[in-house]
Amino acid sequence: MPDPKAVRAFLEERHLSLAANVSAWAATKLAPRPEPADDAACRTEARTVVALLGEGGWLRAIEQQDFRACSLIREALAAASPLTDAMFALQALGTVPILLAGTDEQKAEWVARVISGTAVAAFAMTEPEAGSDVASLTTSARRDGNAYRLNGTKTLISNAGLADFYTVFATTDAAQGRDGISCFLVPGNAEGLRFVRPLVLSSPHPLGEIAFEDCRVPVANRLGAEGTGFRLGLTTLDKLRPTVAAAACGMAERALSEATTHACRRRQFGKPLAEFQLIQDKLARMATDLTAARLLTYRAAWELDRGAPRVTSEAAMAKAFATEAAQRIVDDAVQIFGGLGVLADHPLDRLYRSVRALRIYEGTTEIQRLIIAGQIIKAATS
Repeated sequence: MPDPKAVRAFLEERHLSLAANVSAWAATKLAPRPEPADDAACRTEARTVVALLGEGGWLRAIEQQDFRACSLIREALAAASPLTDAMFALQALGTVPILLAGTDEQKAEWVARVISGTAVAAFAMTEPEAGSDVASLTTSARRDGNAYRLNGTKTLISNAGLADFYTVFATTDAAQGRDGISCFLVPGNAEGLRFVRPLVLSSPHPLGEIAFEDCRVPVANRLGAEGTGFRLGLTTLDKLRPTVAAAACGMAERALSEATTHACRRRQFGKPLAEFQLIQDKLARMATDLTAARLLTYRAAWELDRGAPRVTSEAAMAKAFATEAAQRIVDDAVQIFGGLGVLADHPLDRLYRSVRALRIYEGTTEIQRLIIAGQIIKAATS
């Protein structure tokens, strides 16, 4: 279990007990579960673990917008089950926009179901030609009386074909660019919403492509005013990026723990691997990177929880550093294990396949660095 005392300066007493409880729960309920064999099994397992998260009460931190709690939960989940961590993240991504901009009716319809684990959420922003450049999305929402008609394609959407509802970003006024983007809640069974195909990752994850073909969405399903979708989407990502960093820390912690145990037990050339200085160098770098990553992560989450309206730079630093560090740590752990680390049924192989996506989703490392530089330049020239 990651030691919460290492980031104690950013936590409250309740977070210490939460960290211990969720780690124990994950070790008991999640770690023994086998990895799904294919995409169909992954989709079944995804809904199962969402129900488990709801039963365990772990999704309540999303509704409370307690981002340090969300980060501690994701850290524990990612160490035990990357798929379950991803499902927690998607419940948050689909729901935070409702919490930020939804009406009482919208919150009543969806939030309680998400938090109980009885509804699966999705966040539909990415398109074939709109990834990092969110403002270039082309999915349109045309007003038609008391409804909108959505047309367009979304790709690389987690929970595509599985979700009970999608938080969808579409253009209501193309001439306004980013200021013409709006956000909608679209039920998974809406007429005109089509699951096009699954997109299969090397690590189990329910990913896919969806299409809107004259999909009629009531005006009452719009989140916030017209033209506020771009800002709502970026604010949501800002708030949840520290939790992505926390997931990276969880995977890195698991890799470091596995590698340390192996290095102490495995003997080569008449002594344990841990006595070789090259191995000690790796372990030292891994531990230092992990500690730095956790400090950046919980600093950003602490800023959010204390009421900062935006933590753009802090969140970007946390995500960029933690995900890149986790990639290095997992890779070094595999190297310490040697051939055992690349066997398909080994925990490190699972981590190796899972950690890579974190450097891409919710804003690539390169985009995070542009965000950080932009904030530095803005401060220097204002």
